[in-house]
Formats: sequence, C-alpha cells, structure tokens
Amino acid sequence: MAPDDVPAGVLPAVAPGDPPLLQACRGRRPGRNPVWFMRQAGRSLPEYRRVRAGIGMLDACRRPDLVAEITLQPVRRYGVDAAILYSDIVVPLAAAGVDVDIVPGTGPVPAEPFRSRADLDRIPALDAGQVHFVTEAVRLLVAELGDVPLIGFAGAPFTLASYLVEGGPSRDLLRTKALMHGDPDLWRDLLARLAQISGEFLRAQVAAGARVVQLFDSWAGALSRADYVASVRPASARALAAVRELDPEVPRIHFGVGTGELLPAMAEAGAEVIGVDFRVSLRDAVARVPGRVVQGNLDPALLFAPWEVLSARVAAVLAEGAAAPAHVVNLGHGVPPAADPDVLARVVDLVHELPSPPPPPTS
Repeated sequence: MAPDDVPAGVLPAVAPGDPPLLQACRGRRPGRNPVWFMRQAGRSLPEYRRVRAGIGMLDACRRPDLVAEITLQPVRRYGVDAAILYSDIVVPLAAAGVDVDIVPGTGPVPAEPFRSRADLDRIPALDAGQVHFVTEAVRLLVAELGDVPLIGFAGAPFTLASYLVEGGPSRDLLRTKALMHGDPDLWRDLLARLAQISGEFLRAQVAAGARVVQLFDSWAGALSRADYVASVRPASARALAAVRELDPEVPRIHFGVGTGELLPAMAEAGAEVIGVDFRVSLRDAVARVPGRVVQGNLDPALLFAPWEVLSARVAAVLAEGAAAPAHVVNLGHGVPPAADPDVLARVVDLVHELPSPPPPPTS
C-alpha cells in the first residue's frame, strides 16, 4: 500500500489487558487516565544531571546502557504511564552520515548548511543497522519496563530540514521557506530523503520493541496551512506510513509546536493520536479533529504556579479532553529544565486520582 493510500487515523484493535496508554491511543477510555511528559527524561532530574555529567549529548545517545538508564529515570520517579526513548531528533541524521553536532546552549548545528542540489549527496539513506545502539537500548528497556509501554520517536522531515537549511535553530525559518517556495523540486527531494530517515528510525525502534511512536514537528507552526498541506504533509505521511507498513497495531502520535491552525491538516497525515500544544484550548482542538484521540496540553509554565492554580488547570484539561474518544494527558510542550520534579510527581498522582471521563456519546 502506498503511503498516500494508508487510511488516516484508523485505530488499531484494543487487546485485553492493554495498559492505559495503549488503550487510550487505540481510542478506548481506560479505567485510569494515562499521563506522560515530553522531555520527562532530562535536565529537570538531578539523577539525569549526575549520569550525564561530562558526556556530550550525541555520545550519550550512542550508549545503550546510558540511554536505558536515563529513559527509566522518570518512570521510576513519577510512575508515568509511558517511557519515551532518550535520544535526539538528529541522531538518525548523524548515524546516516550527515555531519551534524549538538552544540550546548544552541542545539543541532550541521557542519555545512544545505544550500543546493549537490548537497543532497551529503544526506544518504538510513539503514537500521546504522542505529544498532538505539535498537539495543530499546531491547534493554523493553526487558526492564514490563507492562509500561516504550514510545519511540523521530523528528519530522520538515523540522530536520529546517536545521539543515538554516544551519542551526532558527525562529523565522527564512531560508527554509525560501527554498520551499523558490525550488520546489529540490525541496521535495530533500524532504523525501528525510522522510526515509525518519521512517526508518521509527521502524527500527518498533522492530526492537517500542509499542507507540511519536513524530515531532517542532517548527511546523511557522507554516500556513496551505504551505503545510502542499509542501510538508506528504513527507510526514510517508514517515508515519513506514510504521504502519511494519506493524499496523502500533499507534502513532503526531505533535507539532504552534500548530493549532494546522491540526486538521496534520490529522490527515495518518496518525491515530494528535498532540496538541498549549497555545490552543483542548476543547477547540477536539472540535478541529473530530473523532481523533488527543494528547496534551497543559501549559508547562503552570508547573511554576501555585498548586491550587495548577491542579485546577489539570482538572480542566481532563474535562476538555472528555469530548475526544480518548485523551492522553501531557504537557503542551516539553518539561522545562527548571521544573520541580516533586511538582511533576504531584501532577501524575492527581491525573491518576481524578475519575476517567466516560466515552463521548456516539452519533
């Protein structure tokens, strides 16, 4: 089946005994509200800072024992309903042979920015064997996690392209959008290369035991809906389709930052679960993607608010998510480095204590 023929958001079957996260991702209301946090493994945890001391990001991502330990830390501390593989979106690029580094305080920076068709030769296809350290880490984690699902992830082709074209992080993405409009044939070829890399990276994680995947499109919010549909969504759909072709029972989550206006278009890329950032109300998001499972969308800034404010907002997010077939509680962005782990633990406990909303009425 060609990627464009894959039914968008067809929910996998729910198996007896599925953990809460998998039940929700498959469109069923579990008895307990599932919750996990983007960037739950990271600088907010003192145990993370200890094990990462003196080790560069890419080096850490290439050590299966360290990846497993870091991935497990928030599961042990918080009792979240999922682990997400500790890695970085440029790991598969580097593994494929792209000369890219993660500069502390800056982010991903390629040795040479992408500027012309000749630069396509510097972006070879990814083979699963090139990320053997990731698949080994996934196997270690699956053995340790038991019933807790492991989420695999990859960066979406557009976000990967933005780092390569801009030469690093950028807020306005001027060069990226100029290339997209100025040389659409080269743009399509670039995104096709990156869709293969993203898709193969996701497949490698699923083949090793990841039970859910998430495609992150950090910079898609810089696009109009028309530009997203014409120039970006086809590549994201191909990356997501690579997972379905390998195992149609693995739910796929699609998340972008600042993408409230893009949600209906993102839903058509094929994921079963739509991640919602904090800039749009979950109630509005559910209305924009009717019939879809949603994930989100507590504003990370509220982790620094008084508990009575934060707890009220957690309850409100759960209430807004009740209009969807199912809801995975998460932040609307990653955990800030300065967040207090004790506050996150209280949020998890509260989400688990609050009653699970009944399924919405069917028409």
